[in-house]
Amino acid sequence: MTEKFTTFDTSEYLKTDQNIADFMAEAFSSGDPAYVAHALGIVARAKGMTQIAKETGLSREQLYRSFSSKGNPTLQTMFAVMRALGIEMTAKTAEPAEHAESAEHAKSA
Repeated sequence: MTEKFTTFDTSEYLKTDQNIADFMAEAFSSGDPAYVAHALGIVARAKGMTQIAKETGLSREQLYRSFSSKGNPTLQTMFAVMRALGIEMTAKTAEPAEHAESAEHAKSA
């Protein structure tokens, strides 16, 4: 008997604003810019890339390219997409261990 597998698409499970907020909060807490960009691309697909393109003034192709696995979106693109999605990024004081890890990560970059 052959098993059939389907591709898991996270965007299909981001149905509510709270799901999206929780998903993005987890991405932000990772401290990994590539993961944050990837997560933002997933959320944009969940909401509809055509709609996000209209609201940001960017083309669908540019958005797909920016948020692909090889993409590297600019901060300007990320903020435009976050505004269109109704997502805000906030700052908080890092815990001492988190701060030390972030500083070490910044030195190695």
